[in-house]
Amino acid sequence: PMTQAVMFCLMDTSASMTEFRKDLAKRLYMLLHLFLARHYRSVEIVFIRHTYTASEVDEETFFHGRETGGTVVSSALEEMLRIVDARYPVDDWNIYAAQASDGHNFDHDMPRTLSLLQQQVLPACQYYAYIEVGDESDIGGSALWDGYSKLVDSFPHFDRAHVLDSADIYPVFHKLFASGREVA
Repeated sequence: PMTQAVMFCLMDTSASMTEFRKDLAKRLYMLLHLFLARHYRSVEIVFIRHTYTASEVDEETFFHGRETGGTVVSSALEEMLRIVDARYPVDDWNIYAAQASDGHNFDHDMPRTLSLLQQQVLPACQYYAYIEVGDESDIGGSALWDGYSKLVDSFPHFDRAHVLDSADIYPVFHKLFASGREVA
């Protein structure tokens, strides 16, 4: 079995992603990293932030940098695929991804986002988690939540959850990653 994994942390860093929302995402990424570190000899982390465009950044920039602009999720998926092709061949690496967002995406980008996930990203991943961070008023009905509902039934290694506050973090993590999920 492969003993190395890479964890892609994808996050919307547009203005609507407040510090509180980013903090919720950070807590979940930390738990995922601890989980993977218990199962693999080596775990690398790649941080990709996006608004209209995406870029790989260091951890500090990922969680604390400020950006403006709208949200084009496909840019993050394209960047992830570019990095997988360049550094993490699927025959040698177990690939995990966790995407955090408030659910916003431009309508014109949803078909491209879903196509990239279905045809390239999900087939390459051991597991892909979408975490929607926000408040009660945001629950359900976001562009990403609704769009991703089409993928949940087709891809057993794709899951999604809402996180409203820090008390939700561990139960959501347990639902997504710990409950009987086998590590490849």
